[in-house]
Amino acid sequence: QVHLVQSGGGSVQAGGSLRLSCAASGSISSLKYMGWFRQVPGKEREWVAGFLTRDSSTYSADSVKGRFAISHDSANNILYLEMNSLKPEDTGKYYCAAGALWNLRWAVPSDYNFWGQGTQVTVSS
Repeated sequence: QVHLVQSGGGSVQAGGSLRLSCAASGSISSLKYMGWFRQVPGKEREWVAGFLTRDSSTYSADSVKGRFAISHDSANNILYLEMNSLKPEDTGKYYCAAGALWNLRWAVPSDYNFWGQGTQVTVSS
């Protein structure tokens, strides 16, 4: 079992920056990937960025490329999402997720076994 605890988030004006953190504990050696999703009411959960544990490679959605950066502190088992140049459309509840499937589909929430509690990000214009 893996436990994910998120921190960070909050409210910021457009153009500002925020950082989200996700501390992992438990059977973390079993994880093959971690990622961030976001969701607004009435819409499906949207994949934002991902991290592969085997080679530390990172990936991000086109909508955030160049503005958001995912990183991982392996010593402390913390996943980060650095968000810069924030836009009002980035507003939503952000979730940290992790999984251990062999055939991962980044954007499919059901491919992730573990989820953080979510944290709200609000960007005002």
